Amino acid sequence: MISEQYAKKALKNELKFTDNDLEKLSIYYKEVIKFNKSYNLIGKSTENSFWSRHILDSAQLIKFFKFSKNSSISDLGTGAGFPGIVISLANKNSDFHVKLYEKSPIKVEFLNSIIKKLNIERCNVIQGNVMEKKIESEIIVCRAFKKLDEIIKFSREKCQKPHKLLILKGKSAQAEVNNALTKFAFKYKLYSSITDKKSKILVIDV
Repeated sequence: MISEQYAKKALKNELKFTDNDLEKLSIYYKEVIKFNKSYNLIGKSTENSFWSRHILDSAQLIKFFKFSKNSSISDLGTGAGFPGIVISLANKNSDFHVKLYEKSPIKVEFLNSIIKKLNIERCNVIQGNVMEKKIESEIIVCRAFKKLDEIIKFSREKCQKPHKLLILKGKSAQAEVNNALTKFAFKYKLYSSITDKKSKILVIDV
C-alpha cells in the first residue's frame, strides 16, 4: 500500500501541488473522516489508505488535460468530491471552472461545506440526477460512476461536443471497453494508475 508520505511527495513533486494545497488536502481528509462517522461518504475500509486511494488517485487526472482559459470540467457523481475537489485545489486558472454533480442531499451538504471551509473558488455543486442534466464542459471526469457503455451513451446524448472523457476504472477496464465497443465506435487509450497498476485511466475523445 502506498504510504501517506509517498502520496504527498508524489502530489508535490510529480503533480505540482503546493504546500498550501497539501494543507487544504489535510483539512479535507480530516473533514471526510469526521463526516464518515455518521454518513457513508467513503468505504470505511479505505480510510487508512485515504491519501493514495482517494486523493492521489484523483489528482493523477490532471496529467491528462490543461486548465485552459474559459474552459471547465464536470465531475459526474462526485460523491465526497473525488476527483472534483482534488482537481479544484490544483486549479490556479481564474478562468477555469470545476462543476460537481451529485444526487445525494447529504453529500451535497458536505461538498458545499468543504468548498466554503477551504475557500475554493471557481467550483460549485449541482444537485440532482446527473443523467437528467445537460453537461456543458470540455472535460468530463468520473470515478465509481457507471458502466462504460452507459457513460458513453450519456456523453453522446447529454454532453457538449467535443469533449474529453477521463474515467478512473478498476481491473475490469479492458473488459468494459470491449463490451462498449460492441455498441459504440470510439477510439480510446488506457493508462495504468499510479496508485494501482491493475487499475486504469481511460481517455476517450468524443
